[in-house]
Amino acid sequence: MIRSMTGFGRCEVQEAEGRITVEMKSVNHRYLDVNIKMPKKLNYFEAAIRSGLKNDIQRGKVDIFITYEDYSETNVCVKYNKELAAAYMEYLGRMGEDFSIENDVKVSTLARFPEVFTMEEGGVDEKALWDLLEKAIKGAVEGVVETRAREGEHLRKDLLEKLEGMLAHVDSITQRSPLIVAEYRQKLREKVRELLEDTRIDENRLLMEVTVFADRVCVDEELVRLKSHIQTTKEALLKGGSIGRKLDFIAQEMNREANTILSKSTDLEISSHAIELKTEIEKVREQIQNIE
Repeated sequence: MIRSMTGFGRCEVQEAEGRITVEMKSVNHRYLDVNIKMPKKLNYFEAAIRSGLKNDIQRGKVDIFITYEDYSETNVCVKYNKELAAAYMEYLGRMGEDFSIENDVKVSTLARFPEVFTMEEGGVDEKALWDLLEKAIKGAVEGVVETRAREGEHLRKDLLEKLEGMLAHVDSITQRSPLIVAEYRQKLREKVRELLEDTRIDENRLLMEVTVFADRVCVDEELVRLKSHIQTTKEALLKGGSIGRKLDFIAQEMNREANTILSKSTDLEISSHAIELKTEIEKVREQIQNIE
């Protein structure tokens, strides 16, 4: 099975500790690039999220959006800082003495001073919070993996069809190539006979010219390599796995062989097939860019 790098997943989990919603989407990327947006309270778990994600997703740009509704937000208490209040009173008393003014500070006034009273949240159960978050993450990942696999199957079928079309062009060029030399030899013989009229044709000279031409337009090696690359791609698609990088490299090699065939060609029919090959290879490369 092959997988696309395009996917989406969403999962919401609600328990006594709170409710967490995770939305995850992925698109093409050369490597695994994870971007996480979540409440500050969950930042502690970022490393664990990234580490767990690598088990299911190898490539792609993954955006994760996490929202958290904390049912324990009302679990807060007021803390009275007696030492700080005493320090305030001491210095206020000194000020009264230094400037000979009445120290008229009341409790209500002192309570407004910074940090005398503070609000503190109750203790956070990190294990329970992680269990809740982990369930939501796994649910979203399952959705992403499922859509990526479904899209990957469509890509596989489409690529196999394109590869069969490419093989047809390769076979056409393979059949046409030997005829070019024979046609060139015949045309050269007729041209020489026309120019020399009754003069005897030098067969050795003619053979030399034909040999040079045959060597210049020969694309046998390119055709063999191109056919091998197509076959390797088909086998990789049928085998499945994380093959995106491998197929991208093979597609580059196929394009190089097609370019060479086109540059060597002096025949309109072969040139036409080579152009079609390049067009199909480019389409294949575009599709391969989306394979994990």
